[in-house]
Amino acid sequence: MSKPIELTDSNFDDEVLNSDKPVLVDFWAEWCGPCRMIGPIVEELAGEYEGKAKIGKVDVDSNPEVSVKYGIRSIPSLLIFKNGEVVDQIVGAVPKSQLSKQLEAQVA
Repeated sequence: MSKPIELTDSNFDDEVLNSDKPVLVDFWAEWCGPCRMIGPIVEELAGEYEGKAKIGKVDVDSNPEVSVKYGIRSIPSLLIFKNGEVVDQIVGAVPKSQLSKQLEAQVA
């Protein structure tokens, strides 16, 4: 099964902004309870959308540049990128159905 890509300040542009597929990026941190709740959902989506979209995770503590660039103030925050632009944003732990619906809108 496909796993989310570990995104960092150094590989973010290549993996996300230059991607030919939509990318769901999960901004999270080890100490964040809601992030741990949404983590398994993000992992499931990585498997389900393999070949259709990229799924990645950014540890905000280790990668402050990307987090600041996109104005991440509360986590979990999930951004959906398409053609290098943010096209959708989800803040907080939401049900898998909502994440799927918002990602599906960009994949179609």
